[in-house]
Amino acid sequence: MTDYKATLNLPQTGFPMKAGLSQREPARLKEWQQKQLYQKIRETFAGRPKFILHDGPPYANGDIHIGHAVNKILKDMIVKSRTLAGFDAPYVPGWDCHGLPIELMVEKKVGKAGHKVDAGTFRKKCREYASKQVAGQKSDFMRLGVFGDWDNPYLTMDFVFEANIIRSLGKIVDNGHLQQGFKPVHWCLDCASALAEAEVEYEDKTSPAIDVAFPVVDVADFVARSGIEASAPALVIWTTTPWTLPANRAVAVHPELDYVLLSGEQDGVARELLVAEALADDLVARWGLDNVSRSATVTGSKLEMMALQHPFLEAQVPVIFGEHVTTDAGTGLVHTAPGHGADDFVVGKQYDLDPISPVLDNGLFRDDLPVVGGLHVSKANESVIEALKDSGNLVKLAKIEHSYPHCWRHKTPLIFRATAQWFVSMDQAGLLPRARQEVDKVQWLPEWGKARIEGMLTDRPDWCISRQRTWGVPIALFVNRETGELHPQTPALIEQVAERVEKAGIDAWFDLEPAELLGEDADQYSKVTDTLDVWFDSGVTHYCVLDQREQLRAPADLYLEG
Repeated sequence: MTDYKATLNLPQTGFPMKAGLSQREPARLKEWQQKQLYQKIRETFAGRPKFILHDGPPYANGDIHIGHAVNKILKDMIVKSRTLAGFDAPYVPGWDCHGLPIELMVEKKVGKAGHKVDAGTFRKKCREYASKQVAGQKSDFMRLGVFGDWDNPYLTMDFVFEANIIRSLGKIVDNGHLQQGFKPVHWCLDCASALAEAEVEYEDKTSPAIDVAFPVVDVADFVARSGIEASAPALVIWTTTPWTLPANRAVAVHPELDYVLLSGEQDGVARELLVAEALADDLVARWGLDNVSRSATVTGSKLEMMALQHPFLEAQVPVIFGEHVTTDAGTGLVHTAPGHGADDFVVGKQYDLDPISPVLDNGLFRDDLPVVGGLHVSKANESVIEALKDSGNLVKLAKIEHSYPHCWRHKTPLIFRATAQWFVSMDQAGLLPRARQEVDKVQWLPEWGKARIEGMLTDRPDWCISRQRTWGVPIALFVNRETGELHPQTPALIEQVAERVEKAGIDAWFDLEPAELLGEDADQYSKVTDTLDVWFDSGVTHYCVLDQREQLRAPADLYLEG
């Protein structure tokens, strides 16, 4: 038999028959590291045109997952392809190291700061934990074969980086974009802190939906305003947050809507209820009103500042105008608690209503409040509903499943709560139009990314950057105790604080006695103890990384995230 193998003209190679990838790949990566291949590429390509891909930092918590891998591998493909195209394409990886998730992990081990352990020790433990997480993730990223300056990554918890975050805050202050305000923000009861819009998720929640009657105080005044004869009229609101009723300060109507008084019986009880005419049919059916008669209509414009009795408190509240009032749902009248709602807060300012928020940081109502005093928000609905039943002002109680804001970390329902917070204002010094101009200068891939960012700029309110946390970069400001104004030497003070933080980290601020910087003025000023939203840390890496590293430059050619 002919041996055809000997007749074949096959190449002779040193390749083994078996690929052995699981053994060969780690050896190849180790060889690259030993030869310092990334550093040699940098030396070889020095002086060529640069291509900068800036690394948006992953969070230093937990093992890497498929999202990390996709992100890093895509970046590596781009950096290597640009290198092959002849560009000097350095890649400096980084990590986001402050924030609540790390705090929560450390709390499980050592307890809460200020309880089982002092704040300084707690921050030290957070730094140690984040360091271990960075080391683990770095090893895994290198195992993926990603080229980068792994010996010199940027960490937002490095002392110099923390100092530059504070300097970035100083620039925002200098440019007039920082604003301290008392306004409603999303508040997580588990975090015991304010949240930014980006930290809010929406999930379905079952809530008690109630229709509540606000009796008219002066019936003769109502008759004169509306031309409608009545003996005991009441205006009806609808809400899915009964616990906010203790903070009610008004009932809002739309000045151009038509309202009608429904007179009838409900379970044998006589009712005279004013609602939007467009919703009258639905409400008669929902409330089960019998023997119903309807009045002529009255426009909301005739009801402004008419006095109403609070449904279970002794207070009286006015009728006000609100452009946010619609007939999409509810009754066409809106319960207004300026301390617990964004629209409520805005319209409340127009009428000089007190934006009271009787809920404390821990979710408990103040002890001195009737009906809900000392109760937790999650337990207050039942007490409010019972008080409404006792007063006869509960028109309807039902359960509703609806989309509701939740904390992205704890997955628990949030509340809207007016507190004193620090904001980056979009309007105070013209930041919004400038941001829109910059959006137009960017090439967006895919193109719908531009529409998305424009929508965020249009729809989202000012950025709440303050957090009531321990492991974070401080809002290093001094505020006058009487006027609330920043110290007149704030720019110089921020630089002095930054220089201290460069040497000792963020503890330099928390351990600082104001007199060390302010001298005799110290008694007139309060040291802000809030920390910056962790998104601020990663949001200023263009300054803290691109502007600070000689081999990089700003702006970057490409950001690839999400």
